[in-house]
Amino acid sequence: MSDRHFDELATRFAEKIYGGAKGAIRLAVLQEDLAEVLPQKPLRVLDIGAGLGHMSLWLAALGHCVTLAEPAAPMLDGARQRFSEANLQARFIQAPWQELGAHLDSHYDLVLCHAVLEWLAEPQAILPALHRFTAPGGWLSLAFYNRDALIYRNLLKGHFKKLRSQVYAGEGQSLTPQQPLDPRLLDKQLEGLWQVEHRSGIRVFHDYMPADFQARADTQALLEMELAHRRHPAFAGLGRYLHWLCRPR
Repeated sequence: MSDRHFDELATRFAEKIYGGAKGAIRLAVLQEDLAEVLPQKPLRVLDIGAGLGHMSLWLAALGHCVTLAEPAAPMLDGARQRFSEANLQARFIQAPWQELGAHLDSHYDLVLCHAVLEWLAEPQAILPALHRFTAPGGWLSLAFYNRDALIYRNLLKGHFKKLRSQVYAGEGQSLTPQQPLDPRLLDKQLEGLWQVEHRSGIRVFHDYMPADFQARADTQALLEMELAHRRHPAFAGLGRYLHWLCRPR
């Protein structure tokens, strides 16, 4: 298995995702979490696997100095276009995470690594690099595809054969990640490098709603409820993605 990068077809899928409720919830939770902890001063931000640049664009608009790193040219081109249309500046690096050290000349106050680990052949291998890129006293914003939520979704659908085989990866051009993360295993892998300060679930109930309920749901009310329950002790772990805000040890 090798790391998965995204071509033009996957980029179009990603654009559709961000145009709907799923993308809106994801951005709302990430932005709310970061707004709670970031100091009110310009920060040096590194967005690894920046994709189409949604989070970087938000941070740049707040006055932060943003570097976007993305291995897939179609994704990075989309991010450049978004920044150009918003008349905002950023640095763009087309490179996989393994090559970033040759392009970076400083540490960063905030490192974003959102929806990256689940596409890597060896997700744990990136963790020391994330630590090297983060300045002392800085933050790592780590969002990843939650294996527990995928298992629960398959249980609700009665996909017991898939659960017994423990094969959860999508096939071909599927946007189902190839390596959903076990949060307990990831917790252990972070030991010695990171202290997890805050944990939130992203889409803790939306994806479990019947389709007709999803279609009728008011978007603003949906966002309000997802934000209100993102750290609920019973529901946070059901988030399709999990967002952990970490400090380097």
